[in-house]
Amino acid sequence: MKPLTLPGIEPYAHEHTHAEPDYLEALERRTHAEMKQPQMLTGRIEGRLLKLVVAMVQPRLVVEVGTFTGYSALSMAEGLPPGGRILTCEIDPVAQRVAQEAIEASPFAGQVEIRPGPALATIESIDEPIDLAFIDADKTGYLAYYEAILSRMPAGGVILLDNMLWSGRVLEPGDEDTRALAELNDRIARDDRVENVLLTVRDGIQLVRKR
Repeated sequence: MKPLTLPGIEPYAHEHTHAEPDYLEALERRTHAEMKQPQMLTGRIEGRLLKLVVAMVQPRLVVEVGTFTGYSALSMAEGLPPGGRILTCEIDPVAQRVAQEAIEASPFAGQVEIRPGPALATIESIDEPIDLAFIDADKTGYLAYYEAILSRMPAGGVILLDNMLWSGRVLEPGDEDTRALAELNDRIARDDRVENVLLTVRDGIQLVRKR
């Protein structure tokens, strides 16, 4: 991930953001030690943002598309209300194993469930309102995930989509992933079903609220 800010700003923001719990620091170390693409980890700044958004929305059901090693799911779990839960979708069995072990070692083992297999099939099987969703998976699938989740979301529901600036490449889309993200940014900005702001946090987060 190419930095979007001046040198030193990202570490400064990290140091001036509330620290994550010890079990998330341990998970970050494990992710860097064991996973092939550890840069996919959400990290402190985005993780604390996810927790705060969940705490403000107070969702009963959160759906996450793309668990990776579980850092983002466990960050969101901190903000859940009593009885709230997270369904998180992951297709990679290696990431599933690491995430499951991290969830079981956390205080939220009873509130976070990993759903293996294609995320779209999981979303389409949900027959209750999705109050909040976090999308961070295959970029060409984002539009399908967005539409499937939005159709199952009540007014006031929130969707967060990660990597929506894609290291700045959305300014000149030249490959399939970048075109998919740029086209979805355009679509969300014109979508009268929602209101949104594209945040320059980390690699760009679309924060979307259903009207």
